Amino acid sequence: MVIGVVAGAAAVAVLVLIGVFKMMWRVAEPNEALIISGSKHRTEGLEEGMGFRIVTGRGTLVLPGVQAVRRLSLDLNETELQVDCVTHQGIPLKVRGVVIFKVGDDFVSIANAARRFLDQQKLMSERVHNVFAGHLRSIVGGLTVEDMIRDREKLTGQTRAACGTEMEKLGLIVDSLQIHEIEDPTGYIQNLAAPHTAAVQRDARIAQAEANRLATEAEQQSFARMAEATRDSEILQAGYQAERDKVAAKARQAGPLAEAAARQEVVVQETRVVELEAHRREQQLQADVRKPADAQAYEKRTLAEAERDARISAAQAKAKETELAAAAEATRVKTAAGAEAEATKTRGAATAAATRATGEAEAAAAQAKGLAQAEATRAKGLAEAEAIKARAAALAENQEAVVAQQLAENWPEIVRAGASAFGSVDHMVLLNGADGMADMFAKALTMGGTGLGLARQLLASMNQNGQAPNGASPLDGVASPRAARKVPVDEK
Repeated sequence: MVIGVVAGAAAVAVLVLIGVFKMMWRVAEPNEALIISGSKHRTEGLEEGMGFRIVTGRGTLVLPGVQAVRRLSLDLNETELQVDCVTHQGIPLKVRGVVIFKVGDDFVSIANAARRFLDQQKLMSERVHNVFAGHLRSIVGGLTVEDMIRDREKLTGQTRAACGTEMEKLGLIVDSLQIHEIEDPTGYIQNLAAPHTAAVQRDARIAQAEANRLATEAEQQSFARMAEATRDSEILQAGYQAERDKVAAKARQAGPLAEAAARQEVVVQETRVVELEAHRREQQLQADVRKPADAQAYEKRTLAEAERDARISAAQAKAKETELAAAAEATRVKTAAGAEAEATKTRGAATAAATRATGEAEAAAAQAKGLAQAEATRAKGLAEAEAIKARAAALAENQEAVVAQQLAENWPEIVRAGASAFGSVDHMVLLNGADGMADMFAKALTMGGTGLGLARQLLASMNQNGQAPNGASPLDGVASPRAARKVPVDEK
């Protein structure tokens, strides 16, 4: 029982000791420093009697109630610089940049920072900004705009150098100082860059134009080479196609050519066979026909020549005989002709005298006949003239009698002409029977009377004028029945 109590008490004591140790033990993180105050300590590199101890990167015992422990951050800090400055030329500028700083790692820097920023670590960036702003204005005031633009590193170096001593006193070190931008509210930098910008733009445009020209030339040359290559390719393709077409044509013609050659060979062989057959038949004819015919012809020719010679001999003998007979007959005929000529001469004289007497008689008879015909024709003409003259005189004295006589002589023809109107009528319908027929014939017959009235009117008109129109005779209209029939009945 006692052992258990002792063991429990020992365990509690151990736990208490562990708890007390944990309360007293402090460990510094890599990015911080422990500032222990409350007892007199001596730190290497620092003056004696500083009154606090610095611990970095390890643990240490701190007596609670006797010593106080506070932490100082060793992390990086940054502050942005926005400083309005005026250059040596009096040109206002606005400089923008950033400062990256931290507490130094050595105990002196940590001690300086602890004394100044231990309870004001959040104000560290503002303090640093104020330090850099003052020095930056001072440095920019001694520079020109061209210096700041062309050598920005010089501005940065001078600023860091000017702020280095003060930063060291504050226990701070500058890791980086960067000038981001220099703003020019007046446009001085822009105007300063305008000539260079224009020159650069000009050079850029010239370079671009030259590049475009070179590119265009290269493209045109490329297009030309492409066209040339295309032309060569098409020419080669056309050549190859022509060769292929030629070979294909030959291949297509090979069959017909072979067939034609075979047929030609067949025709040649058939021709040779025909020639041989003809030669054989010719030889056969020579043997069967020509030679016997020649023999017969020779026989006939020989016989004919012999017969001809015989006939010639006979004809010559006959001719000699005939010549002798003709000579004798000629002598006889000559003698007879002489006698006949004398007789004919005598008869010719008598015949000529008789023929002349006969011709003279016929001429006298023809002349008398012609004179008789001429006298008869003249007498007839005179008689007709006398008759016309007598008719004209009678017409002048009694026109109606003459006209009536002429109408009476030609009355049958006048009636026939009037009745011819019904010659082409196939069917005729008479409404009043026999009386209608009688009236119709009466009308046809009265056409002559109408003609008589027209003649009378014509003669009366002629008497009034003294002569017929156009100088014609008064009897011309009635001299012939045919002329009277040619005048239309209804003409007035």
